[in-house]
Amino acid sequence: MSQNSSCLWTEVPQSSTAPCDRCKHACCSYDGNIYVLGGRDNRTLRDFWRYSVVRNEWTELSCTGEMAPEEVEEHSMVVHKGFIYVFGGTLDSAYTVLRCPLWVFDLGEFLREAKQKWVHSERKTSSPQTQMPTNRKGHSAVVVGSSMLLYGGFIDIKGSSQEFWSLDFDTMVWSLLSGCQQGSLSPGPRHSHSAMVYQSCMYLFGGLKGLREQRDFWKWNSISNTWSSLKTKLGPSKLIGHSTVAYKDSMLLFGGGESQNYPKNCLWRYSFSTHTWGQVNTLQGSSAPDKMHHCCAGLGASYAANTDGICSETHTIRQHDKLRPFKNKCFPAPLTFLGSESAIELQTFSLDKCQKGKVGSDAAETDKSVLLGKNERQLGSCLTYENKAFSKHWSCTEEELLGDADEDISQHLPDLLLVLGGRPCAGHKAISVWQMTLADT
Repeated sequence: MSQNSSCLWTEVPQSSTAPCDRCKHACCSYDGNIYVLGGRDNRTLRDFWRYSVVRNEWTELSCTGEMAPEEVEEHSMVVHKGFIYVFGGTLDSAYTVLRCPLWVFDLGEFLREAKQKWVHSERKTSSPQTQMPTNRKGHSAVVVGSSMLLYGGFIDIKGSSQEFWSLDFDTMVWSLLSGCQQGSLSPGPRHSHSAMVYQSCMYLFGGLKGLREQRDFWKWNSISNTWSSLKTKLGPSKLIGHSTVAYKDSMLLFGGGESQNYPKNCLWRYSFSTHTWGQVNTLQGSSAPDKMHHCCAGLGASYAANTDGICSETHTIRQHDKLRPFKNKCFPAPLTFLGSESAIELQTFSLDKCQKGKVGSDAAETDKSVLLGKNERQLGSCLTYENKAFSKHWSCTEEELLGDADEDISQHLPDLLLVLGGRPCAGHKAISVWQMTLADT
C-alpha cells in the first residue's frame, strides 16, 4: 500500500426523481447498479430504489406485498448470485417476534423489470429448522462463499448482542457459529459497527458495546472458525455509524463518529499486507462530506468485495440513453498544456467503442477546458482542476454503443467509491451522492 495515497471527492447532483435523503438505510451493488432500501428521514421508510451509476438515474422498485419488507432501518443488505438478502431493521411487535425477519429479492434474468420481485425465503431442505436469529438493528452482514455471516446487533430489551449466525444460501438454513459463547475470544456484544470480507475472512471494526463506543479491530477466519484481535498502534478513533469496503489489498473505512451528533469525514486505509493503517489525504480543492449512518458501495475491478455481485451477462442499452462521463478519475500525469509540471488529470470514462472519433476528441477538449477553466488557478505547486459531474447524450451509433456481445458495462466502470445518504440529512431534498476516486502517488 502506498503511504502517499490521496483521494478526490465529487458530489453528484441528483434529479427530483431521486429518493429523499436518509440515514440508517442499506445498499448493495449488482451489475453496475446500486440498490437502496429503507432507512429514515423523520420517519422509518418503506421504499426500494435502483440507481444506475452510468446513467446517473434512479428507478423506484416495488416494495409492497406479503413477501416485501415493511418499514426498515439499521437493517443489512447483501447480494449473492442474482438475489438480494435483507435482514432485520423492523419495528418490534408481536408479528415480528413470530417470524424470521429475512426478505429475498430476485433480481431476475437480464434485470428485466417484470422478473424483479420479492420471493419466499423458505429453506430448501425438508429437515426441521429449530434455530434462527430474531429481529435486530445495527448488526452487520457479509457474504463469504455461499453463506451470509451476520454478527451482533441491538435486540429490543436485550440490548447489544454477540450472536454470530451463518445462513447457507444453498439450503436457506441458519446455524449459530462457534466462537461467540460467553468468555470466548470474540468481539463481544456490539451494534452500529462495520464488517467487510477479504480473502474469505471477515473484518469487524468499532461500534457500540452497550453505550460505549469502541475502536477495536477483529478478524474472523472462516477456515479455522476462530476470532483474532488485530492490534495496531495507529488507526481510526472510536467510531459508530461508519462503513468499510475492500479495495485491492486493503480495507477502506469512511465516516462515522464518536457520538451520534458529530459525524466525521476521515478516510482510512488498512493494508492487509503490511498490517498498518494510514489516513488518506484529500486533494487540495476537494472536500469530503461529514457522514455517519450512510452507505458505501465500491464499483470497478479494484473493489474486490463486489466480485460476487458482478454479472457477466450483457444488457442492452437503448440508443440516446443518457450516459454519464466520470470526470474525477484522477492519477498523477504530466499534461503538456500545463508545461512540464506534474498535475492531476481528470479522465473521462466512456465505453471502449465510444472512445473513438468525435466523442474521444470532444472529451479531451472538455477535460482541458475543465482543467484550465475560465479562472485558471494553481492549487499548491501542481494541481489545477474543478470538480464537476456531467451527463450528456452519446453521439455513438447503437451498434458502436452495444459493441461486443460479450462485453458488460459494469466491467468497464472506473474504480469509484460511492457514498449515499447519511447524517446530516438534507431535509426533504434528494439523497446525497458522493463519489471518491483514490490515487496512489
